[in-house]
Amino acid sequence: MLLVDDRPENLLALEAVLSALDQTLVRASSGEEALKALLTDDFAVILLDVQMPGMDGFETAAHIKRREKTRDIPIIFLTAINHGPHHTFRGYAAGAVDYISKPFDPWALRAKVSVFLDLYQTDRQLQEQAALLRMQLQQRDDPHAAGSVLAELSVRLKAVEEQAEMLSKQLDDDPEVSAVATAAQLDRRIAHLRRAVDALGPEAVARENTELHR
Repeated sequence: MLLVDDRPENLLALEAVLSALDQTLVRASSGEEALKALLTDDFAVILLDVQMPGMDGFETAAHIKRREKTRDIPIIFLTAINHGPHHTFRGYAAGAVDYISKPFDPWALRAKVSVFLDLYQTDRQLQEQAALLRMQLQQRDDPHAAGSVLAELSVRLKAVEEQAEMLSKQLDDDPEVSAVATAAQLDRRIAHLRRAVDALGPEAVARENTELHR
């Protein structure tokens, strides 16, 4: 998780609130420093201060969203400004998923961040399943190895499906628009992967072998 603020006391406050989530917290004291951190590390979510000297939060977010590697990372803006509709619109236009005023409610902030951490974890697991599927496709000529990979893939995918279902129920109770959209995208990807796995199941493979030997 990347925390970006030019004031050390604000970074300390964020760390105190978010340390209970048991995540690696990386500090950046400027927009430039944040962009450097994003070159080498992957982050589940970015908490970004709006008012910073030099490159402010809006400009930093614009750079993040222009990079293919980082454009999908959720950004939560933090600001001490008593913002109006125009200011809020500018934040969302820059790619923010949420806009929180300081001083913030620690429980609310932690809850919002937790949702995006869950989405990130589910997405990482889904990527692992996709890698297993690619391995399965590469081993089609070795039935024993292919069957082993397919069985493991099916078990892992089932766990991801259950986790996604729990997350969807959580969002139904406390809907977060940007998180709901991300969860819906994940659901579509899970369904697509499930169809691919089912298509490679024993019955499908048997049908394919029959066709090949006709």
